[in-house]
Amino acid sequence: MVSAVFHSPLAAATDRIAMKKEAAHAHSTGAIGLKALDSSTQTVMTSASTAVRSPRDWRGLVMAVLPPLLGLCLLIGIWAVVSISTASNIPSPWETWKQAVVLFSDPFYRKGPNDQGVGWNVLMSLERVAIGFGLAAAVGIPAGFAIGRFEFLGRMFNPLISLLRPVSPLAWLPIGLMVFKGANPAAIWTIFICSIWPMVINTAVGVQRVPQDYMNVARVLNLSEWKIVTKILFPAVLPYMLTGVRLAVGTAWLVIVAAEMLTGGVGIGFWVWDEWNNLNVKNIIIAIFVIGIVGLVLEYALIKIATAFTFEEVKS
Repeated sequence: MVSAVFHSPLAAATDRIAMKKEAAHAHSTGAIGLKALDSSTQTVMTSASTAVRSPRDWRGLVMAVLPPLLGLCLLIGIWAVVSISTASNIPSPWETWKQAVVLFSDPFYRKGPNDQGVGWNVLMSLERVAIGFGLAAAVGIPAGFAIGRFEFLGRMFNPLISLLRPVSPLAWLPIGLMVFKGANPAAIWTIFICSIWPMVINTAVGVQRVPQDYMNVARVLNLSEWKIVTKILFPAVLPYMLTGVRLAVGTAWLVIVAAEMLTGGVGIGFWVWDEWNNLNVKNIIIAIFVIGIVGLVLEYALIKIATAFTFEEVKS
């Protein structure tokens, strides 16, 4: 009796230990089973999501290709309807296409100073745009940094920029003809004066939006102005600056066509005006598409460059 009384707590403790071992074994077995079930479930879900993703990929491809094609077909359809009208002298899309095939079969021919292929005219216009835009960038970007960096310069030049920026680009052309005494430098001057404002404004805005904490750190480290510009301001302002460059290039390509119409010489604008004087409407329509395609290529290239240098802040 005494033995039973003294051995019963030990037996109870032994039983509890055995029960804990069995529970732990059951838990581990269940965990393994759950892991296996979870692995198989993930495999099934992955295969199912792959099966579901394929139609979405096709749907995205269709949405990327179909709407632009429909828009182009709508444009060609309206063009064809207008060309059928008896009161219209606009050639049909098919007639214009045949003329384009003939025109682009030899785009770089030369039969005289005023009779050159469309390729030479486009290259000459791009050369003028590159020179005028390059000069504008060389002046406008440093000016934007200075105006955004120093409040005194900002207050000094903001009224001048607000006054001159809305002026039509072609209003500057007579000034260029009077000063430079030539059509080519006058066209480059017009591109320069209309391209500089987007770069100045966007660069200055980018400098003003640099966080003040960055400037406080530069002040604590006693950095020179050159290091502040190159190490702090330039990386932060680069997306704004590239946006200004993209806007400036688009404006320059718009302006050069109108400037060349008025100044003459070789260029896509002069080519359009010359074809109008010859009543060659087919070539005018072709030139419109060429101007649009070149502008689209310039815009797309600069958007890609701006995207590559644009960063997003990581939100906590």
